[in-house]
Amino acid sequence: MTDNSKTDDPTLSSNSLSNSPLNLTIHHHGTPHTFSLPSSSTITDLSAIIHTNLSIPETTQKILITPKLGLLKPPFKDPALPLTALLDKKITLLAPTPSELSSVSQHTPIASRTSSPIKPAAPSRSRDWRRSQDEATYTFHTLLPLPYLPDPSRSLRFLERLRSDPGIKAAMRAHKFSVGVLTEMNPAEHTTHEGRTLGLNRNAGEVIELRLRTDAYDGYRDYKVIRKTLCHELAHNVHGEHDRRFWDLTGQIEREVERGDWKSGGHAVSDEEFYNPNDRGLEEERVDGGGWIGGEFVLGVGQQTGNGGSARGMSRREVIARAAEERIKRQKEVGRGNNDGGKAV
Repeated sequence: MTDNSKTDDPTLSSNSLSNSPLNLTIHHHGTPHTFSLPSSSTITDLSAIIHTNLSIPETTQKILITPKLGLLKPPFKDPALPLTALLDKKITLLAPTPSELSSVSQHTPIASRTSSPIKPAAPSRSRDWRRSQDEATYTFHTLLPLPYLPDPSRSLRFLERLRSDPGIKAAMRAHKFSVGVLTEMNPAEHTTHEGRTLGLNRNAGEVIELRLRTDAYDGYRDYKVIRKTLCHELAHNVHGEHDRRFWDLTGQIEREVERGDWKSGGHAVSDEEFYNPNDRGLEEERVDGGGWIGGEFVLGVGQQTGNGGSARGMSRREVIARAAEERIKRQKEVGRGNNDGGKAV
């Protein structure tokens, strides 16, 4: 008696395998969402299912894929990009939730309608239209506070102030810097026993993260410390490694920001909303580990370690280990000095 329930037809087995669904997980505001799609689905299909399941329209979607692919948003340059190519990637959705969009729309004033005729707009003689066009091009195109942290509206004000800072705007125009997303960093995710990270630049300016908040989430870092960190991260738009060219450009940007900051003259620093006199800033913390390309840190080539040796060719773990050894060595030397009556050894 023949059993017809089984088949050895390789064509049928292949077709069944190719039609099997794939499970893809995206992260939105710290929450993972897993979707089941046909194996033939594309990035366009993923955008559509995000709209359907999370009620986030395509016009507000920004999809960050690491490593390698970077920031994608509809309409996609490659709408047929297969999702099978993303199975080993981390996918992060950068987009406001429906409730956040609703809140913004409720607080947006509606222009009053009048019966008076609308006059045609006339160009202003005093406005520099070329400069206005450059400022619209060379800027931070999206500001993204983290809504799951306390008081995101205050973080947004911090980011807005950085974007509108006259010195930052002058430097952005001078170097033709265009940054896709300027966002805040969650301190808990970037604090280790080796130190704190103040900023990150992903994929040469696609996303810049800044550590706006204090470690206890009870306040904000000093504005000028964060602005100096931003100068550092902007230099990573050009140079990924912490080499001499990078530090020269960082210094140049810092000087341009100081020159362009015409508001600093006669302005009481203590009156500023983001003034923090206890924030020592860059002296005690590391800004970053170099430009972050495709989700991995590119370490500065030729960095000097404490004993005069070079960190060229060393991995990130090796650089951190050597720095820890140097720190322990300095502590022992200080201890010996104290035991000798405070005299230098």
